[in-house]
Amino acid sequence: MSASGRYLRSLVACMLGCVFWVDTASAQSNNAGCTFRVVAGTSRQILRCREGLTIIAEDGARFALVDRDRNGSADAVRLRRKALLFDAPAGRVRGGFAVVTPQAIAAVRGTRWAVDVARGKTSVFVVKGRVAVQRPASNAGVVLGPGEGVDVEAGTGTLTVKRWPAARVSALMARFGQ
Repeated sequence: MSASGRYLRSLVACMLGCVFWVDTASAQSNNAGCTFRVVAGTSRQILRCREGLTIIAEDGARFALVDRDRNGSADAVRLRRKALLFDAPAGRVRGGFAVVTPQAIAAVRGTRWAVDVARGKTSVFVVKGRVAVQRPASNAGVVLGPGEGVDVEAGTGTLTVKRWPAARVSALMARFGQ
């Protein structure tokens, strides 16, 4: 199997629709309505999807595009490692867009936000718009606005929304060339 074949494979998930696993080492496919492009001079990738969704993946990010309603367009991502930056125009992704990690679910209808998975923790930061965040096994959650973030670890403790300091925001956004 080629290197790109090892990193990019398609499979069908019974309850979630079509799932397309992606590793940023592979950049030449069109899955779940998305096209992949490597940013020249970097190891980042930009995924441009139907309905105006844009995803910037940092090098080494491990995620799966999910087409829950099987209409050929991504409407969710399962993120397992590293960070993704999302830009989802309001009202364009029918039913909204969700990012599922081992520790959290972040759901939006139109915004720009980043999700980072590292060392048993998921961090969510909102650039613009609003993002609802909760643990997968909980109905309780928080809603983040611009400049706000939350760190979600395993467990059942209360999620605490914080205004992130400029240094933390700059460090995160630099990983996407922003």
